[in-house]
Amino acid sequence: MGLGGYGSGPAERPFGRTRLEAPVQGLGEVDPQHPGGVVTVRRHSGYTTRVRPAGTPPTSQVRLTSVSSTCSTVSRELEEPVSGTAATARTWLLLEQTGPWGAKALTSSHLDPSLGRALEAAARGTGVRIALIRRAGRHADSGVSALRQMYVAHTVPGKVWLHTATVTDPGRLLDLDFAALGRGEPETLRTELGGGPHTGDPLALVCTNGKRDRCCALLGRPLAAELAASGVEGVWEVTHLGGHRFSPTVLVLPHGYAYGRAEAHAVKEVLHGVQEGRIVVEGCRGASAWERPGQAAELAVRRAVGEYAAEALRVVATDGTTPLWAVTVAHTDGRRWLVEVAQGASLPPRPESCGSVLGSPVRMDVTGIRELAAASPAG
Repeated sequence: MGLGGYGSGPAERPFGRTRLEAPVQGLGEVDPQHPGGVVTVRRHSGYTTRVRPAGTPPTSQVRLTSVSSTCSTVSRELEEPVSGTAATARTWLLLEQTGPWGAKALTSSHLDPSLGRALEAAARGTGVRIALIRRAGRHADSGVSALRQMYVAHTVPGKVWLHTATVTDPGRLLDLDFAALGRGEPETLRTELGGGPHTGDPLALVCTNGKRDRCCALLGRPLAAELAASGVEGVWEVTHLGGHRFSPTVLVLPHGYAYGRAEAHAVKEVLHGVQEGRIVVEGCRGASAWERPGQAAELAVRRAVGEYAAEALRVVATDGTTPLWAVTVAHTDGRRWLVEVAQGASLPPRPESCGSVLGSPVRMDVTGIRELAAASPAG
């Protein structure tokens, strides 16, 4: 699989798939002659929607009238770009939890909900994002206390690490210094839980939580099972990565790059790349270390200059505010680029998740890249 050619515009190719060439016919067309001004619009994906003209209830009241397709089907057929859509976290904390997961897994799983709320409070504002993980296909929970695997990964370039520990009492996680973990300091994991560096393969976390969105279960679980069955190490199911409409979604640690519309062969290429110290940009949603404008900017620079080394680039400044930013991306060799990123709306309207109202999801469009002149050496 090639490394380049994955742009940030509507011509992006689905990750590991052949792009669908057939256009979506009739979407968004309103017939002024239709009785009452309401027109039924049909798509070949199987959706039937009702579009109301100005002066009628807002678009937040427009709902799908067919359930024959999914949010991921529509997103793929509309070729919605994935760049700049990754969840944001400088540090990921992952705790093994077997059994079923609810929509908010920390408080709606077999984990003690009071502990889940305490963990959410401890992580708030620290840059740490907590998620639950489980082995592919193993969802039974005997209710008996067992040894749990946990991982902590810091994803900021220049300070990337992945550590691991095991616990029998998940309440011990509250002993951790979450602020230190968010800053990229792993010592608290060693002193409190006896953790240390992970020495195995990189982790591939596949979102499979059907209680968040059915696409995550319908598409994510088979992907996780296929990867595990083929002998890929480090595969876990995870509770939530955001972006249901890009299912199957995958987060790869330690570097924290997220991918959408993934297939097994493509995930294997990504993991192989990590082992070689490089990033695959095809299908990449962005690096979780950066806010979404920075995610789009960093990926755009990688494509523009052909730079795939895992920690070669860093977002050092993001100036501006919605809907326009100027993002400075720096290379370890001293080069810098100023990247213009504009926030747009994905049109025509589509569901951001299955069963939701139609909307126009936010997208990050790179409108310009300019290499900055090197600073003059000190005299």
